[in-house]
Amino acid sequence: MAAPNEAGNKKKSSYELMSAETKAMQDDASLNPAMFWVAEGESLWQSKAGSKNIACASCHGDAKKSMRGVATQYPKMVKGKLQTLEGQINQCRSGAQGSPALAYESKELLAITAYIALQSKGMPIAVRETSANKAELEKGRHSFNERMGQLNLSCAQCHEDRAGLKLGGSPIPQGHPNAYPIYRLEWQTLGSLQRRLRNCMSGVRAQQFEYGSPEMAQLELFLMWRAKGMLLEAPGVRP
Repeated sequence: MAAPNEAGNKKKSSYELMSAETKAMQDDASLNPAMFWVAEGESLWQSKAGSKNIACASCHGDAKKSMRGVATQYPKMVKGKLQTLEGQINQCRSGAQGSPALAYESKELLAITAYIALQSKGMPIAVRETSANKAELEKGRHSFNERMGQLNLSCAQCHEDRAGLKLGGSPIPQGHPNAYPIYRLEWQTLGSLQRRLRNCMSGVRAQQFEYGSPEMAQLELFLMWRAKGMLLEAPGVRP
């Protein structure tokens, strides 16, 4: 099964569609608002927590070494379950630290995710189809191509069939997830890929997948597989 755009149109990050000013915000750490979350994530990495009173660093050491390349591999199968990066962070919290799971879109979960993702910035997305994830990948592919909502549109109709055209005066991107979590100027805060997917579902007036649901993980898996080889930009900035 070949990835879309692999043999035809070149995979293009939505970074290439942004203004010079917005690109500069992403490129310069002193201008990128997401770096406030990264700094918080670095602090949380070192902070002991939970009933076991241990930190992320207690197990994983220096994130700049131990987390390099990690974000390029998620979602992936972990002990027979498809796990997103956020899901794995929460699994470590509950299992290793004895801490409650962090809420999706909470400052803390976004901060740790952004800090981990930063360690893989500039590395190619490495998600591949395997015998272990094939069924989950197919479900994500189905979600991407299935029409949904009152507008009866699929992800593919916008981000493949109409990519490069304009909607409301703005170019339609190919819909690659290579910059998440992102600081979106429209949101005025950092947000996850799942938040963006839920925005799209709301836009076509469809029932949104729940945060942390298997359906979200499957769709994330397909999108990361579809973007394999693209360089990770996280944490990105978008309009």
